[in-house]
Amino acid sequence: MDQVRIYYDRSGNTLSVWFGDPNEEYTCQETGEEVILMKSREGRVIGFEKLNYVVSAPDHLNFAFETISS
Repeated sequence: MDQVRIYYDRSGNTLSVWFGDPNEEYTCQETGEEVILMKSREGRVIGFEKLNYVVSAPDHLNFAFETISS
């Protein structure tokens, strides 16, 4: 089963989302909009990081996850 890992770094103000194995990270690409794409050796995007992400109440950070079938 695939996993999505979400990390919020309160002191660094970053939100990192991994939908691949973080150990497979080979390179990163900046998008120019404070988003960094993490890529595998094959060039596949396996995660992203949002810079300057601030949550007003980080102790109560909520998220929703929905799977859509095609």
